[in-house]
Amino acid sequence: MEDLSFLIEKLEKEIENLEVTPELEEVGEVIRVGDGAAWISGLKNTFVSEILFIEEKNILLLALNLEEGLVGAVALNDFDKIKQSDLVKRTKKIIQVPVGEELIGRVIDPLGRPLDDLPPIKANSYLPLERKAPNVFEREPVNTPLHTGIKIIDALIPIGRGQRELILGDRQTGKTSIALDVILNQKNDTYRTPICIYVAIGQKMSKIRRMYEILKKEGALDYTIIVATTPEDPPILLYLAPYAGCSIGEYFRDKGRDALVIYDDLTKHAWSWREISLLLKRPVGREAYPGDIFYTHSRLLERAAKLKNGGSLTALPICETQLGDVSAYIPTNLISITDGQIYLSNDLFKANFRPAINIGLSVSRVGSKAQTKIMKKVAGKLKLDLAQYRELEEFAKLSAELPEDIAKKLKRGKILMEILKQENLRPLTFEKIAILIYAANNGFFDDFEIEKIKEIEIKLLEYFELEKKEVLTEIINQKDLTDEVEAKLKEALIYFFENYKK
Repeated sequence: MEDLSFLIEKLEKEIENLEVTPELEEVGEVIRVGDGAAWISGLKNTFVSEILFIEEKNILLLALNLEEGLVGAVALNDFDKIKQSDLVKRTKKIIQVPVGEELIGRVIDPLGRPLDDLPPIKANSYLPLERKAPNVFEREPVNTPLHTGIKIIDALIPIGRGQRELILGDRQTGKTSIALDVILNQKNDTYRTPICIYVAIGQKMSKIRRMYEILKKEGALDYTIIVATTPEDPPILLYLAPYAGCSIGEYFRDKGRDALVIYDDLTKHAWSWREISLLLKRPVGREAYPGDIFYTHSRLLERAAKLKNGGSLTALPICETQLGDVSAYIPTNLISITDGQIYLSNDLFKANFRPAINIGLSVSRVGSKAQTKIMKKVAGKLKLDLAQYRELEEFAKLSAELPEDIAKKLKRGKILMEILKQENLRPLTFEKIAILIYAANNGFFDDFEIEKIKEIEIKLLEYFELEKKEVLTEIINQKDLTDEVEAKLKEALIYFFENYKK
């Protein structure tokens, strides 16, 4: 009994010394629910993009509509469990995504949850999904190339680090293949390798898995992060995916490194935002899209920039067109926001010209500022020859017999078009592209049949790789077509083509 009284006395003293401070908690109530959206009353101080939660059922919601006395929120998980009169609490936290080195080589959803059956990600840093774009004073002109390894792009539609270049075309024309080639080529780039973030918006899991396996096989997972959403996911996850990918890229950009984000694709992103807006009873505009659809994409793409601290974030958004119509609502919006576009034509794809890039409709507004000097020099003549070829091709259709000089120019144009063809997953380094275009520009391929060009191209690159490595090294180091480099290059080409003819 003495022990018990001693224990009671001790507990009484501890209770006396215990300080209890009252805590106020803002709690709301679900008054209406339907199709993924919930209307909550009683949360007067909620802010946009705040995470709300229903504690009893472990359900997270994202506040998107702030109306008088009501908050319109969308469920991030288990929507079907939400019932009227459920109590909703505030977290006072804006939606965030984990960022950092721990994400490299991983497949995650827009909330940072792993999708690759590997252990959970223990990130030390988090960034909000919505961030302000860098202002003019923080930016630097785009002047460093981002080599894609695709001949037609690096020569004619160059992309710079910090640029926003739109890839658009119909279904099954090779848009994702271009994005994949760009990622694979980064390990070969003579500049520093950027961290690549591939954002799959509503893509089939089989497609994401196939891409993951290719990246793993080619050793590209060492610098790649995949943010994935599938058609089965709630539309809010599809909507958040590109913002999550952008924030992850910004983490590396702000550290003074280079990052590349590919949004595949923003058409599905626009659809998901339209669906969410309709569920939240927002006013509709053209094609039932909400009035802020332009702002939805512009505030995302404006975050791509080259900063004065040396870091850069390059954006390659992808957009799907219907029957090649680039004048539709979402494509025109994206064209006006970005610094150029790469247009893939269905007709070229069917004509077996791969990648099916229409040179006439594609443009880079950064242009030759983001090219090495050697590429600038060889691409200048290429553009001129291709422009002449397009004009003469139309003329040749009307005439049975052609003068000799026109026939030569037509053949040169056909050779150049053949040189610009390229297989998937075969990106080339910039020095090899420069050598091929230089050889074509200077007539080294002119004496051969068009059918033999591809075979000669492969053997020419093998010859330089095995016997003229020093020429490749000098081009990599100089990045310019100096008289000395040109003399060595010409000598090597003359020797190869003389022996090939024999």
